[in-house]
Amino acid sequence: MKPSILFLWLLLLLTTAPASSLRAQALAPEAAATPSAEDVEKAEGIIKHAIEVLGGDAYLKVRNTVGKGFYSPYKDGQSLPPLRFIDYIVFPDKERTEFTGQGGRVIQTNAAGKGWLFDGAAKTIKDMPADQLDDFRVSMRTSVENLLRGWWRKEGGKITFAGRREAGLARRNLTVRLTYPDGFWIEYEFGAKDGLPAKVLYKRKIKRPDIDEMEEVAEEDRLFRPLTFDGITALFILDHFRAGAQTGRINFESIEFNKALPDSLFTRPATVKDVK
Repeated sequence: MKPSILFLWLLLLLTTAPASSLRAQALAPEAAATPSAEDVEKAEGIIKHAIEVLGGDAYLKVRNTVGKGFYSPYKDGQSLPPLRFIDYIVFPDKERTEFTGQGGRVIQTNAAGKGWLFDGAAKTIKDMPADQLDDFRVSMRTSVENLLRGWWRKEGGKITFAGRREAGLARRNLTVRLTYPDGFWIEYEFGAKDGLPAKVLYKRKIKRPDIDEMEEVAEEDRLFRPLTFDGITALFILDHFRAGAQTGRINFESIEFNKALPDSLFTRPATVKDVK
């Protein structure tokens, strides 16, 4: 199983991006033909197989995850000093991510369409800006969890088989495309042999930092190092690419399932002193 922490990528990308480039929009593709019943059936089969590979019923019974590890941002192809993180997720729409490093602590939390930010160095707590709430919604839409658990059905999304793709020496991936009624699409690649999630690809429009124009940008996540605990398989390394260049790596040390997580984790504290 891969926890839906794509929001973590977005969070760290946003904190290192120029302010003028933070506003992002989903990119609608050209109108596509209605998928054939055969291609829809193939896509459903790929999803079903992936669920079985990730743990079947044990996977589907996961209601929350707690992940710990390190995030390494990349700049000009080089890895920068990593930040330690702990990430709490309650499906389908709650997430709290805490970062520590260089003597500071940052908490970013989303829950049911709202969110808040805590900056330990500045000793401030504030509501999540609208653009970052939008980014969280995009991250949830593009997550592997969204595809495999079928949350996309509530938004009227449609799936189809998008073909086989090269994935290295003597390796192929099977691709499922998910398209929403507003035109936003995501492509998920799964190993043809092992059935594991391998890649997530989509495009967005992001405001350029140098001029007041939007540009199309390709986003990609590559998933590695499957490990199995309690009958559930998770991907412990996730690399993110933007416009073909690596921007970060998440390396999990541990992932726990179905822990007792209090609602207070996601509730905005009244004051900075109340942050725990």
